Amino acid sequence: MLSKKCKYAIHALIYLAERYQEGPVHIQEIADRQHIPKKFLEAILLELKNAQVLHSKKGKGGGYYLYKKPQDVNLMEIIRLMDGAIAMLPCVSLNYYEPCEECRDEKTCGIRDSFVGVRDETLRILSESTLDKIVKRERILSKDNG
Repeated sequence: MLSKKCKYAIHALIYLAERYQEGPVHIQEIADRQHIPKKFLEAILLELKNAQVLHSKKGKGGGYYLYKKPQDVNLMEIIRLMDGAIAMLPCVSLNYYEPCEECRDEKTCGIRDSFVGVRDETLRILSESTLDKIVKRERILSKDNG
């Protein structure tokens, strides 16, 4: 399950992707429109800036904007930045591997083998889910339901 921090980061990034190349967006606007507590959002945006996903401009007309193109930011990257491991079991994690305490032999573990498939499919879907594709999908969904 995604943390609130991660969900807020995704919502903020999608909001910024919708306004890509329109200039910086003030943090208060993002907080208000996405219903994210401003203090919490400040910490999230700073973390995304430090990871070079976002850039900021100070002063009048300042705010946050995407450092990367919306098609170059995917959910896999965001989730790893905010929450760490994506895999459901530590023994199948690519970046946060740990052996399971209760496992007798990883090579013959049927549970692990099943979850490797889950991990691979999850990573494929998340890596293909770019901010650009999500924004386009939301526009289609709002037309279909509007």
